[in-house]
Amino acid sequence: MGGVRFRGASFWVVYRRREYGPFDYQWSADLHGFELVYAGVKFGEICSDEEMFADLKGSGLPRRVAEVACIVLASIFRSIRMGLGRHARRELVRQEVVRFAGEQYSRIVEEA
Repeated sequence: MGGVRFRGASFWVVYRRREYGPFDYQWSADLHGFELVYAGVKFGEICSDEEMFADLKGSGLPRRVAEVACIVLASIFRSIRMGLGRHARRELVRQEVVRFAGEQYSRIVEEA
């Protein structure tokens, strides 16, 4: 079973009993979007609610991992723009991952 494990703002995608990550984000210089980061390297950006660019081809990640990571990052961006608190943000992430990736990714673990 897959899922997502968070530690602070960073997260790992669990796929076929293996963890991939860390995935993270940082605000863009203009504070209107996110820069998307995998293992410390920028791989894309979210410019607005309608515009996202991501390229993980050279990372060697399974396609499903890249898809789930992008769903999580887009959901985090959306939840922050909506002004949701931490718990509501995680619930939105869980709902969106289930909606777009399936019930097998519904397990969200939060570490201190």
